[in-house]
Amino acid sequence: MENRYGTLASWVYHLDKPIGRSFGDIGFYRDRLAGCSGPVLEPAAGNGRVLIPLLEAGFDIRGFDASDEMVAHCRAECAKRGLSAPVDIQRFETFSYPERFEAIIIPAGSFQLVTEPEAALGVLRRFHDALCPGGRLLLDLDPLASLADTSRTARHWRDGDSLLTLSEQRVETCFQRQTMLSHLRYEQWRDDVLVASELQLFHLRLWGVLEMELALKAAGFKEIRVHGDYCADEKPGPEPVSFTFEAVAGA
Repeated sequence: MENRYGTLASWVYHLDKPIGRSFGDIGFYRDRLAGCSGPVLEPAAGNGRVLIPLLEAGFDIRGFDASDEMVAHCRAECAKRGLSAPVDIQRFETFSYPERFEAIIIPAGSFQLVTEPEAALGVLRRFHDALCPGGRLLLDLDPLASLADTSRTARHWRDGDSLLTLSEQRVETCFQRQTMLSHLRYEQWRDDVLVASELQLFHLRLWGVLEMELALKAAGFKEIRVHGDYCADEKPGPEPVSFTFEAVAGA
């Protein structure tokens, strides 16, 4: 199944991106949310890497994820800290809450997991409708230049008596559709014996800056700003690592 974080994928994610590990995004989101007293939503909250630090900072934040395994990691980390676990299992396309939010944040390019443009526009409209009038959406995207990077990667982690390995290979790049498909193979080894393996089909769609601005406007957003590399109000440089779009929900 595409983009499914199973047992090994979630385990590796949790080792590689533990709670509080920041790429500049946690402090950026904390600062952009300063003064936000209403509820905040993080779709695709994963293991709680960003959600838990914001929860500890006093924000009324909750989240969801489509992966049972990732939600389990998040709930376990909340329990360790004596926090409530405001996360549940939902999907971008169908999530629903009784209240409306003052802000929605989507760090780490998770929105790019929606690979069909029409479906992505529908998700943006759902975000808009889940916000209070004047509420803000903050959404990270990778640069389009990532499509040209076809390098293979191989990494490993140790956890107790287990060795976890990840091999990633790009198998398809479609410049016309701005999509890329990779095979991610996860393996668990113990005493030089392969214990378990898992193949994840990782499919992403990248967006141009103007294209995303137009999509946000079509979904009902206004006052759209673009931040580069988690520097507030900084004009993105010629080779940005990431973009963050900030947009306000219309009435």
